[in-house]
Amino acid sequence: MDDPLVHQRQLSEEARDAHLRWLITALDVDLVLDVGANRGQFGRGLREGGYAGRLVSLEPAAAPRARLEELAATDPAWEVRPWALGDVEGEAVLHAVDEETELGSLRESSEFGRSWKDVMSRTREERVAVRRLDAAWDELAGDATRVLLKLDTQGFDLAAFRGAGRLVRAGGPVVAVLSEVACLPIYDGVPLMAEHLQEYAAAGWSLAGLYPVSFERASLRVIEHDAVLVRTPEP
Repeated sequence: MDDPLVHQRQLSEEARDAHLRWLITALDVDLVLDVGANRGQFGRGLREGGYAGRLVSLEPAAAPRARLEELAATDPAWEVRPWALGDVEGEAVLHAVDEETELGSLRESSEFGRSWKDVMSRTREERVAVRRLDAAWDELAGDATRVLLKLDTQGFDLAAFRGAGRLVRAGGPVVAVLSEVACLPIYDGVPLMAEHLQEYAAAGWSLAGLYPVSFERASLRVIEHDAVLVRTPEP
């Protein structure tokens, strides 16, 4: 018998991906920034769903990035960068989980995170480059004018969003955002969903969809959602 939690996650991902396919077409997206790309699962899903435009994946952790680069190597419209995104340029310590899971965060795992998955107690440290998106924009943009910004930074999405600066403000090239928001933080210091959505709203973004990502098995509480956001119309 299939694991019902795995099945529920698959259903949620299918609904999210169908929504994103519609938005990419409706908003004439010509560049997808895949921030926190891991092994390229999101990018591969975009390609399988029919998106043939430019795709730039950012993944700071060495092990998953090696697999990502292999995947992107045969696709001339898919580029890879070895960066984390944040609100300050520089370097940081990435807390990378074991190679099988290949998760990684600039934050340390929380007590809840370690109880949820004991693998999160087994980390190694990597020094990684951190860029502000607005500072790196000229290296990434090409001739793109309509961008989907996907953020899956394991607890660092708000910092990455803040580092986008003018790009996510009114008149900027980012026309849609996909961000992972936490209800039960698996990393220390992660802002919760209400704080994420409040800051996004203050910056001119409205919620267009909310899709559960993971659940706590014992209580069936949702741990994280994928939030799809579009620009709030100006009055």
